[in-house]
Amino acid sequence: MAELMRGKRGLVMGVANERSIAWGIASALAAEGAELAFSYQGEAFGKRVAPLAASVGSDMLVDVDVTDDASLDAAFDELRSRWGKMDFLIHAIAYSDKNELHGRFVHTSRANFKHSLDVSCYSFIDVSRRAAELMPDGGALVTLTFGGSNRVTPFYNVMGVAKAALEASVRYLANDLGPQAVRVNAISPGPMKTLAGAAIGGARKTYRFTEANAPLRHNATLESVGGAAVFLCSDYGACTTGDVIMVDSGYHVLGMPQSENI
Repeated sequence: MAELMRGKRGLVMGVANERSIAWGIASALAAEGAELAFSYQGEAFGKRVAPLAASVGSDMLVDVDVTDDASLDAAFDELRSRWGKMDFLIHAIAYSDKNELHGRFVHTSRANFKHSLDVSCYSFIDVSRRAAELMPDGGALVTLTFGGSNRVTPFYNVMGVAKAALEASVRYLANDLGPQAVRVNAISPGPMKTLAGAAIGGARKTYRFTEANAPLRHNATLESVGGAAVFLCSDYGACTTGDVIMVDSGYHVLGMPQSENI
């Protein structure tokens, strides 16, 4: 490989298993020479993440609850103690009560709205602030979004609102952190077969529909999303910030289905 990330260190948040988008990104970064740390939440996820981390030569795992300040403080203190500084952070964390991703958006509960926005959006702001303090030489912050942020997607419901807030946060963070050479971007894949995606009602139909209608006639792969993340985190991405990088096989340009599917 070209070793575009040789000498760079970063934290990957949100790996659940080998089919996670976060794992596709981690694999691509490691293949380019990056040194990685991984976060997980709870013992069960820790047992899943540990062997994956080991497979890319990482023994640095931190247990993090992004809704708990003390947990975040402890995690970033450990990163500071171990590394002193870091170069990038991957945020692949989102949550909503899956029972509210099946019905109508109008029935979203106040409790789930607040919790979804906290985990899916505010957590990126919170970790960005902490990570930027460990980036004296500049760096890259990357989160994951989805097209349901700006176009209605069946069953995506409150997650669409959360992702819209997340994308706005990317722009504001990019402006705030730009003077210290910290870049902030989001990657927007189309629907992918992941543990998180499976929680969304009608996920299989959405996956098949985008595959049949995207200009490239297939959905994004872990490798393609990983490659986009490598670009954003490497020196080649030095002048890209505040952006949403579309990695959805072109689906976002469509105004209606392909003629053969009408």
